[in-house]
Amino acid sequence: MKAIEDLLFELRDAEYAEFQAKLTPSVDKELFIGVRVPEVRKLAKKIKNDPIVSDFISELPHKYYDENMLHGLLVSEIKDYEKAVEETDRFLPFVDNWAVCDIMSPKVFKKHKAELLEKIREWSKSDKTYTVRFGIEMLMSHYLDDDFKAEYLEFPAAVISDEYYVNMMVAWFFATALAKQWDATIPYLEQKKLPEWVHKKTIQKAKESYRITDEQKAYLKTLVQK
Repeated sequence: MKAIEDLLFELRDAEYAEFQAKLTPSVDKELFIGVRVPEVRKLAKKIKNDPIVSDFISELPHKYYDENMLHGLLVSEIKDYEKAVEETDRFLPFVDNWAVCDIMSPKVFKKHKAELLEKIREWSKSDKTYTVRFGIEMLMSHYLDDDFKAEYLEFPAAVISDEYYVNMMVAWFFATALAKQWDATIPYLEQKKLPEWVHKKTIQKAKESYRITDEQKAYLKTLVQK
């Protein structure tokens, strides 16, 4: 099989690279190959069992944004829970943008909720922006439905950060929590338990959600901090 970098360049779309660079300003525009996300997903599915993958995910850091996107998707395909956590922990320190962070979501995590919760607690206390973001995203993805407990809201509420991409994820989490677990979540806004920016952004995102009723949106308007 060809080198993974070569496989990515075969899928290159120069115009899309420029588009991606605008969406991810924290990454040098020269580091975008320009592979569309559906194509990266197809490639991950195609090569996930090939021996070349083990070498690829062991060689960090990667040069290109698209390599990191592929890496995140390959980690998401790992079927063994312990291995998935190990590779997630190894990769997270090298994640430097929201897109790579958000594309990674190991499927096996949903089968190991008890163990994963402890990892989420650890990730959410990290001093690395995208490790914290990833942890809160995993909490949002796996613990706001049947496995929900009100105490889980304390994890993101305890996150105090100056980082935009951390605060945006916390706001996204609480807006989603309002949609799914209104009664447990609304006190965090009523009692102003969140930082002001996160509080306002949570309300904004909740008001944009089709899962929030008109009555709930009207009430949220009364909670906007002046």
